[in-house]
Amino acid sequence: MGKIILKSGADLEAMRSACAVAGKVLDDIIAFIKPGVTTNQVDGFAAERIKFYGGKSAFLGYRKYPCHTCISVNEEVVHGLANERELRFGDIVSVDVGVRYNGFIGDNARTVAVGGCGVLAQRLLDVTEQSLHLGIAAAVSGNRVTDISRAIQDYVEGNGFSVVREFVGHGVGRTMHEEPQIPNFVDRKMDHKLRPGMTIAIEPMVNAGSPDVKILKDGWTVVTRDGSLSAHFEHTVLVTGGEPEILTWLTPSKLKVA
Repeated sequence: MGKIILKSGADLEAMRSACAVAGKVLDDIIAFIKPGVTTNQVDGFAAERIKFYGGKSAFLGYRKYPCHTCISVNEEVVHGLANERELRFGDIVSVDVGVRYNGFIGDNARTVAVGGCGVLAQRLLDVTEQSLHLGIAAAVSGNRVTDISRAIQDYVEGNGFSVVREFVGHGVGRTMHEEPQIPNFVDRKMDHKLRPGMTIAIEPMVNAGSPDVKILKDGWTVVTRDGSLSAHFEHTVLVTGGEPEILTWLTPSKLKVA
């Protein structure tokens, strides 16, 4: 188990900029998505926007990952690879964006409907997003990682959905994956105390059916084993002496990154 890296004031100034870029790129991508575009086109657009803001993809080349973003459609949970698949009305698509900027990484994700979606899909999106905000609310100095995990798990399962076990949130900073790991389910083996200066990516991955997943033959794309829909929401969050700060949450001051 590695060491938890607490960020200094200078670190946080740089990291806020990186997270602002990541948040703006994700917003731009979401606005670009519509029926008929391919996931390759989405990834290409993302590459252009990352370059426009002066950043670099934190994903491209990471452990030989071949795309600028992760684009996961319907039953795909995370790490979906861009290809010639056309997005159709009624699909739900998860976009995960990691950007390196000023020496730090901002990491965020969102799942949206392509044009519109059914009732079950919309409930899944709503519950997953709300579970993220409940997890963030628990990211308070003096609490423990299990407080975040419990908030997410209880809300998701209380609404009839399930949380993925094989993939979890994580610390983030100069590198993509730092300690501590942040499960979306209670795991006493991952129960660090939260301290000011910790920067963590909280990211519930929620399935409409079973929590079980599998990895496709491409070696990357994770899908639900039962073929049910999946959603993924993520923010990079700073633990402070008071309320948590959502670093990838865009505010007017953060938009000045171009």
